[in-house]
Amino acid sequence: MAEPTLAPSRTAVVYFDTLKVYLYNREGGGIRPEAQAQVAACQRMLESARSLEMPVVYAAADHRPDGADWATSITEHNADRFVEVLGKPRLRPATVRGSEGAEVIDELAPRAGDYVILKHRWSAFQNTHLELSLRTAGVDTICIAGGGTDVGVAATAYAARDRDFNVVILRDACRAARREVDDYFMEHVFPRLGRVRTVAETIALLQAGAEGHFSV
Repeated sequence: MAEPTLAPSRTAVVYFDTLKVYLYNREGGGIRPEAQAQVAACQRMLESARSLEMPVVYAAADHRPDGADWATSITEHNADRFVEVLGKPRLRPATVRGSEGAEVIDELAPRAGDYVILKHRWSAFQNTHLELSLRTAGVDTICIAGGGTDVGVAATAYAARDRDFNVVILRDACRAARREVDDYFMEHVFPRLGRVRTVAETIALLQAGAEGHFSV
């Protein structure tokens, strides 16, 4: 049986934390060397989504500068980032509201009509209007790109699956801190939640769907 194609009118692209703090060099700007291939893949997907008039979503971290909404869960990793705020130990985020680092990179800049989801936790669905926006737009499938693979991308993919959205993980448009983490999630975790496809493979499925071939 042929693989189900993707109907552009029912498919959205979700860019997770494609922010300057994560993708730009700390000094001098420009895309970090380790992120250049990922950003190029994100750009190819965005160009195709624009041409097919698909909904484009940007899920972006939104943390108060005063720390009042920072996460309080104690973890084994990132112990050096816990600070005392308002009487509780809280995890200091990589960027805060209003800072340059919290902006989407220029190479993937949102346009009027795109959806910008300001999120406060890893999942882009957690206490945001993402699900409402997708449902009212008639979307039943999301293609996820961004980082980190094992953090926000994974949390959003799990949440989407539990809400009965079809999920496509854009393998070459996602990135974790370590290659072996990417490989593990792409090969062992995400195939249980949906499909793992490259940007080129996803574009081909969308173009086939736009031409009226069998789709999900």
